[in-house]
Amino acid sequence: MVNVVDTLAGKRPQGDKVRHPEKAHRPDQPVARKPAWIRVKAPGSPVYNETQKIVRDNKLVTVCEEAGCPNIGECWSKKHSTFMIMGDTCTRACAFCNVATGKPLPLDPEEPENVAIAVEKLGLTHVVVTSVDRDDLDDGGAAHIAATIRAIRAKSPATTIEVLTPDFLKKDGALEIVVAAKPDVFNHNLETVPGNYLSVRPGARYFHSIRLLQRVKELDPEIFTKSGIMVGLGEERNEVLQLMDDLRSADVDFITIGQYLQPTKKHHEVTHFVTPDEFKSYETVAYTKGFLMVSASPLTRSSHHAGEDFARLRAARAAKSA
Repeated sequence: MVNVVDTLAGKRPQGDKVRHPEKAHRPDQPVARKPAWIRVKAPGSPVYNETQKIVRDNKLVTVCEEAGCPNIGECWSKKHSTFMIMGDTCTRACAFCNVATGKPLPLDPEEPENVAIAVEKLGLTHVVVTSVDRDDLDDGGAAHIAATIRAIRAKSPATTIEVLTPDFLKKDGALEIVVAAKPDVFNHNLETVPGNYLSVRPGARYFHSIRLLQRVKELDPEIFTKSGIMVGLGEERNEVLQLMDDLRSADVDFITIGQYLQPTKKHHEVTHFVTPDEFKSYETVAYTKGFLMVSASPLTRSSHHAGEDFARLRAARAAKSA
């Protein structure tokens, strides 16, 4: 069984402020009992505590904590952390997400350098940097993401960098700013099948996200592209297979598929739990469709095992080229 621990209790500047005001009026959704195959260890190892201290000392936000990721104990015990930049408050209100919604604070100009310092201290060979949606900014935060990439490169030139970006909807030129900074992996998650967008991801547009990923390859074919979805949100198998085809039409290299876990009673309910055998089937089909890399399991998340997966991804491209 997954135990989600609020590691930010008492540390958020908003104190007791409602985390999801837009969901407060919604009726409670039933929280389904998790099956036996979804189990993680509770966090608390010495290395976990060391990682947490580095994050705190540099005043950083991590999606590991903000999204209540079930893999935080494993990842932080290996000094693997996914940094969430541009604050801890998102301008979107997706039905699945546990990141706080509201009016964000201004960008911290020291954040790119602070992230770079933390990457250096942790000795990361591969780092994942994600962000909240910042629809309030003219460029959606693209320049801030690019500045973070450059800061990491300056302090840790051997570290490979993966960015997990917003969709930059209606932000002309924003994508080009991020791609010009040359991350090794450009990740943008579709999150779910197109039929679920109005209820699950109402602020986004499915085919805009597909086009975003396609455009990355047009701008720089050397950058690996990646996208992920959750299952258990009411999708049908044939919809997932069509989504795979849509991603391959955009020449996306890497797909992740994980089980959706409901953060609170106010979030979208889990419609079903996908079995490990079903995940294995999705993995097999995805490889036949031409993805260089596939990660599909109940606890798969976009940045889980990202370093190991990047090494395999690079090897797969080299083998294909050979």
